[in-house]
Amino acid sequence: MVKKGLTTEGTERGYHRAVPVSVIIPTLNEEDWIAGAIESAAGSEVIVVDGGSVDRTARFATAAGARVVLSEPMRARQLNRGAEAASGKWLIFLHADSRLPPGAADAVEKSGVLFGGFRLRFAEADRRLRIAERMINLRSAITREPWGDQAQFVARSAFPGFSEIPIMEDYELARRLKRAGRTRILPLTVTTSGRRFLENGLLRTAAINWSTIVRYHMGADPNDLARRYRG
Repeated sequence: MVKKGLTTEGTERGYHRAVPVSVIIPTLNEEDWIAGAIESAAGSEVIVVDGGSVDRTARFATAAGARVVLSEPMRARQLNRGAEAASGKWLIFLHADSRLPPGAADAVEKSGVLFGGFRLRFAEADRRLRIAERMINLRSAITREPWGDQAQFVARSAFPGFSEIPIMEDYELARRLKRAGRTRILPLTVTTSGRRFLENGLLRTAAINWSTIVRYHMGADPNDLARRYRG
């Protein structure tokens, strides 16, 4: 078992000095994507929380300038370990295959809310993805509940921690924080990979997403939901 907070670097080198924004990236075998995610967060403290990669993810993350924290697998748990290790007054949770837009950290600091996310655009040039991103941006504009692929951000003072469940942790956090106060979708756009939509099809992926949400609200076991969602 990996001990909570175990890192590849010591804290004596100044990692815990106060910074405005910390970007936390959970990973598991993301060597092809991680350097780009870190580079997009330049100027912020970047913490990569690795859940047991067997590829070169941790090595590439360190080379790109991130601090690497080792964790037991499960994205929610990794995100919480990253938040514990971070020193920022604001926390941005970024997927490894996503890229923050220029000015993201400054926009978060000036957002005027305690929780929010960004608009989303898929990186791949495929007309089906243009439809998907419009649907996602419309949904988040109406609900003001950004999901994980929209780079959720939260003030440290308001962060309650992710529920450590194997799926839906981002959805559950968004709903909790919306009830706690005003939320906002920033006008800047996060770019992310649409690989799941392209691999599984637009309609099938959307159907899986929404059926997972419905089953979650009906009280389904999150472990069963995770197995079904990941095929």
